Amino acid sequence: MATIRCCGHLFQNISAVLFDKDGTLATVENYLIALGQERTRQIDLVVPGVANGIAAAMGITEKMIDPTGLMAIASRKENEVAAAAYVAATGKGWMASLSIVRAAFDCAEAQLPPKVSQTPLTVGGRSLISQLRATEIKVGIVSSDTHAAVGEFISHHDLTSEIDWYCGASTATPEKTAPGFLSFACTVIGQPPGQTLVIGDSAADLSLANQGAAGFLAMVGAWRSPPVVPGAQIIIHQLSQVECFD
Repeated sequence: MATIRCCGHLFQNISAVLFDKDGTLATVENYLIALGQERTRQIDLVVPGVANGIAAAMGITEKMIDPTGLMAIASRKENEVAAAAYVAATGKGWMASLSIVRAAFDCAEAQLPPKVSQTPLTVGGRSLISQLRATEIKVGIVSSDTHAAVGEFISHHDLTSEIDWYCGASTATPEKTAPGFLSFACTVIGQPPGQTLVIGDSAADLSLANQGAAGFLAMVGAWRSPPVVPGAQIIIHQLSQVECFD
């Protein structure tokens, strides 16, 4: 077990750290804005007039994204459902609406460079992971991005040997926001919640920590407009502000 220090606060007896990915380990703002704009454009080609409403629901504008909004923190499935509701409001059936949205989302992703090439590691991320590994802390990544995308991120940034376990959205595992996910994650990684620290940028990450006795560290500096995480007591703007030692 190790001690993690930041902003004058000590998290003691830590044996595992669970990182959020987008907005915590990955700088994603520019990519998500481009993806959101392209998604709404593709939907509007099929169902004219819905783009502005969908963009507002996703929390995106031409140049900004709400880091607490749907596009920033929710899964693709949750974004699909929200967008499909706007399509259904035009009079189309629910299954037809979902089909339109899913096809539009697929097309939007195909129009852009691969996400993994557009989402660099946040400042201090690699160094912190190396520090954690040096003290034999188990390191995991939990994300609302797809499980495949999390794996691609790890591989692209040469973190395969550094990450003990990762979990993204898939039909094989509980969603990150599901009750009991912390217990599931800690069981898989082999460490108790009370010796685990969650590092993330959203209320969803704090809620995950609060499922048990895990500590929580808010990392909000990867966005141009840093998100507010209500209830977070320790807040940093770069992962380089964190130290780990035996």
